[in-house]
Amino acid sequence: MKSLTGLFLTVVLFAFAACQSGNNAGTNTQDSVVAVDAPGTAEDEAAVAAAVDTLNKGILDPEQSLLENIASEGLSYGHSGGKIQNKAEFVEDLLHGAFDFQSVDILDQTISVSGDNAIVRHIFTAKATNAGAPVDLKIGNLLVWRKENGQWKLLARQAYKLP
Repeated sequence: MKSLTGLFLTVVLFAFAACQSGNNAGTNTQDSVVAVDAPGTAEDEAAVAAAVDTLNKGILDPEQSLLENIASEGLSYGHSGGKIQNKAEFVEDLLHGAFDFQSVDILDQTISVSGDNAIVRHIFTAKATNAGAPVDLKIGNLLVWRKENGQWKLLARQAYKLP
């Protein structure tokens, strides 16, 4: 009797498994599959860090081609004071705005890569002038990078005031 019960349970389990796999037959796999981005590699993290360095070089010594090349077309660039700029405004502001950066230093940087996306957090410190008046900056930054055609581009940046 025990062997019949075991056989019965085995058959029921196989039948249940077959029904479950059959329930997905003919369905749109886009609705039933959850895509998980693979974690980034050390190579990706190094490439993102290099992109951050390139951005900072562009902040220190603004060149239109460098700034346009590092920024994604859909850039949303948020300042700690609440001002938000698109790509054209970001480039124009660095080229012709009131701020002139003399030094930029990055502290406590972390980089998290997931597939073609990366999140960078750091403390941004800088010495600058604003319309000729000296300014010392120390703000937090959240940057979102996206790999576009094999190159890491800045998609979003949000600065925030530190306590």
